[in-house]
Amino acid sequence: MSPASAGFNPADAARLLLAAHRGGSRPLQQDVRPPDRTTAFAVQDAVLATLGPVGGWKVGARDPQAEPTCAPLPAGGLLPSGCTVTGSAWAMRGMELEVAVRLGRDLDTGGRVPDATELASVIDAVLPVIEVVETRLADWRGSDPLAQLADLQSHGVLVLGAPAGVPAADLDLRQVQAFLAFDGQPVASTRGGNPAQDLWRLLAWLAMTCAHRGQPLRAGQIVTTGSCTGMLFAPQGARVVGEIQGLGRVELQV
Repeated sequence: MSPASAGFNPADAARLLLAAHRGGSRPLQQDVRPPDRTTAFAVQDAVLATLGPVGGWKVGARDPQAEPTCAPLPAGGLLPSGCTVTGSAWAMRGMELEVAVRLGRDLDTGGRVPDATELASVIDAVLPVIEVVETRLADWRGSDPLAQLADLQSHGVLVLGAPAGVPAADLDLRQVQAFLAFDGQPVASTRGGNPAQDLWRLLAWLAMTCAHRGQPLRAGQIVTTGSCTGMLFAPQGARVVGEIQGLGRVELQV
C-alpha cells in the first residue's frame, strides 16, 4: 500500500463522490483512489447506500482472459429510450452501445459457479442499451483504474431499449452487430466488438462476485455487459441512436 493509500476511508471517498453527484466540486482522483478492488467495492456500496436502490449492474472485461470489473447501478438512473439527458453534470457524454439482460428471478449461487444453462434460465429479456459514461473525477483522463472503479466505473445513466424477442441462450457477443450514430451520422459499426467476448463468463463472474458482496442478483435487475462499439463522445445537443441487429434500437438526446 502506498503512503497516499494508507488509512484510506471508503466513507470519506464516498462523501466526496456523492457531493460531485449532487453538482458540487469534483474530487481529484488521488483523494478517492482506493488501495485495491475490495476497497473500491466498499466505496461503491457506500455511494449506493445514498443513491440506491440498486436497479442493476454493469460488468465488463478488457479482453477474454482479463478479470472482469463491475459496479452497481442506481435504479433512478435507468431511463427509457427517447429520454433527454441535460445539465452541467453531463460534460463527457461518453456513449457506449451495449447488450443488456433483465433477470426474471433471483440468482443466489450458493458458492457455485453457475453455468450458461442456469444463467440463461434466469434471464427473462434481452435488450439494447446505451450507457452514458460520466465521471465525478476532476482529473479523469489518465486517472487510476481503481479511482474509476470506486466512481461506479464512470457510470452516468443507462438508457433502455425495448425488450427483444430473442432467447437469452442464443446470445453470442462474438456475433453481435452494433451501429451507433450522432445526429444521423454513423460513428461506429462493429461485429463482435465487445472485448470480453464471452457473455456467460461475465455473468457467472458477476453472480459470484455479487453473492460474495452480500448483494446477490435480484429479479428485475438489468445487467449490461460492456460496450460493443467502444466509447464515443457525443457533442452537446446531439441525438444519439444505437441499433443492435436482431435486438432493436435505443436512443436519447443530450
